[in-house]
Amino acid sequence: MDASPPQRTIAGPAVVRGFGYWSGRDVCLEFRPAPADSGMVFVRADLPGCPRIPASIDYRCDTPRRTSLRCGSATVEMVEHVLAALAGLGIDNCEVWCDQPEMPGGDGSALPFVEALQGAGLVELGAPRARRVVQQVVRLGTPDSWIEARPARRPGTHLCYELDYGPQSPIARQAHGVWLSPEVFCRELAPCRTFMLREEAEWLLAQGFGRRASPRDLLVFGPGGPIDNSLRFPNECARHKVLDMVGDLALGQAHWIGEFRAYRSGHRLNAELVHRLIKETPLVRAWKHCA
Repeated sequence: MDASPPQRTIAGPAVVRGFGYWSGRDVCLEFRPAPADSGMVFVRADLPGCPRIPASIDYRCDTPRRTSLRCGSATVEMVEHVLAALAGLGIDNCEVWCDQPEMPGGDGSALPFVEALQGAGLVELGAPRARRVVQQVVRLGTPDSWIEARPARRPGTHLCYELDYGPQSPIARQAHGVWLSPEVFCRELAPCRTFMLREEAEWLLAQGFGRRASPRDLLVFGPGGPIDNSLRFPNECARHKVLDMVGDLALGQAHWIGEFRAYRSGHRLNAELVHRLIKETPLVRAWKHCA
């Protein structure tokens, strides 16, 4: 078996400021270094005692269209892009301090977080990375929306997403697949933005959400394509779904060795798969050497 790489954290603090898409509130997020085997943890600096919320599937709570975590009475929301940036860069341990429950939306991608983390620099720690190896095919969902995991054909994590909203949708049928690495993540996934249809955006506004955001802050599709915006990739929507998979799989608190394929799935199915796989794949926390 290939050797496990060492765990990583950041060399120093990094700050990202912005506002939450859902709440519209200003928020300051600070990444801080963390020791080996401490994992990724959110810290609510605005609450008494600075409660800590581990980035673990055990603390996930259901919220529409985003990934949220709760520990006791403390919550953090829309964490998927933050977690994708950390996992995509191969960062195993980090404290994420925030002064609001919702993470900054930025441009709807993971790029602002990636740039901040890269600016801080990465350092290796003297402990092996925890790994989970998919050992059998696991598939969840329905014929119309599903996700599956398979044993990997080679050591690593492969992710593939197929998006298909039907022939009448302004978002064309598309797919994207990658063997994940920090270089691939930064080049092919990190810049890809969240998206929705104009009708969905109008409904959310009517419910009082997203009033501070505009189509220039994320991708809003009308009949002719993105409104007041342009695509960074022809299949940017499918790429963003892969980015979301990276963030949601990070709740497994380990580096995955396996191949993951999804068709029209979302955060809920992603989380169900992580729950299922954790029960069936042992966590490896030891150096593994080639025979």
